[in-house]
Amino acid sequence: MLQYGKIVRYLLLESPLSMSPLPQPSSNLGLIPPYLFAELDKKIDAAKAHGVDIISLGVGDPDLPTPQPIVAAMQHAVADAATHQYPAYNGSMPFRAACAGWMERRFGVKANLDTEILSLIGAKEGLAHLILAYIQPGDVTLVPSPAYPVYRNYTLLCGGTPITVPLKAENVFLPDLSAIDPAVADKAKLLFLNYPNNPIGAIATPEFIEEAIAFCKKHNIILVHDNAYSEMTFDGYKAPSFLSCEGAKDVCVELFSFSKMFNMTGWRLGFAVGNPEVIAALGKIKNNTDSGVFTAIQQAGQVGLENSDALTADINQIYGARRTLFVKGLQELGWPIEAGAATFYLWVPVPAGFTSQQFATLLLDECGIVVPPGNGYGPEGEGFFRVALTQPEARLTEALERMKAHGISYTMKSSPALQTV
Repeated sequence: MLQYGKIVRYLLLESPLSMSPLPQPSSNLGLIPPYLFAELDKKIDAAKAHGVDIISLGVGDPDLPTPQPIVAAMQHAVADAATHQYPAYNGSMPFRAACAGWMERRFGVKANLDTEILSLIGAKEGLAHLILAYIQPGDVTLVPSPAYPVYRNYTLLCGGTPITVPLKAENVFLPDLSAIDPAVADKAKLLFLNYPNNPIGAIATPEFIEEAIAFCKKHNIILVHDNAYSEMTFDGYKAPSFLSCEGAKDVCVELFSFSKMFNMTGWRLGFAVGNPEVIAALGKIKNNTDSGVFTAIQQAGQVGLENSDALTADINQIYGARRTLFVKGLQELGWPIEAGAATFYLWVPVPAGFTSQQFATLLLDECGIVVPPGNGYGPEGEGFFRVALTQPEARLTEALERMKAHGISYTMKSSPALQTV
């Protein structure tokens, strides 16, 4: 018996077989670069550990609080034991009704509660699961560049091939759909668009929206419009819904986010609306993956939708003032930049002689300012950096003063030492 025990111990603990590595992750995971914003967090933590006073203009995480009526509704709802059970998979009927009512009031778009609206645990989750619903090895998606990284990265995770659709300044950062190879377009399953745009802040014209819908109909492509910044607009501009165009529901699904609309990034709430077949496919993935959105959060979100005009007005006034302040400061430092009509982002060219990464590193090392380099959003982002106006005006002013004090301007010259960065 003792000898048997020794054999078992050898097989379990000492045998070379027990030292074999664990199974390796999917090879698709190796195609994904480090997540841009996670890497920014690491840089911030490292700089703070060395005593640097960091001004982060990196992640688009609002510094303003969620409006009090939404917080109060959540406090009331979470105390109700009826919200503590599993939520409805596709969203509660009152929440979906609030979404439908908001879509009709805001955009004139009517949506069927049962077949055309689906609650999301944030728009990011919805985008990822939508790609999972449609993309398998060999499939193609059309992905703008620069763009939110999830479109490209999750296509790769699913074994698909993301085809870059450039967004260029000379075309006011709208993709030239006519330049896409028809053979590629015929193979593509999904086209991702995002206006108002992250990271650029660009907006779409009515003519382009109609062109995009016609393009997707011609090539049998699902148009995925990430409309996360629809309510973050300034100077009287109101962002449209793609679904307000005639026939859009034939090919289009639109995703909305409460994160930027009501400063609710940590709450994780959004909804998808549009083509019923696409909504059903997305819902099937979600039914087998998550258990829906906490009902109390849905109830709080309803209050936001029912009072959206009043609740977003003050928020946008603050972001608009920050935009004006920072754009003026950059102009005084020589930057050829104008204030945009939407989002709390600025898309800023780097000085001649710098790469995006070199200039972002310079701002961190010299000024303690964190910005994401433009190439983190795709190859066409090279030559730019993004500013998120998620700091109070006093800190934005301080950032500009630090840049001026360290000789940071659009006309500055790159130093040889930076060529190795």
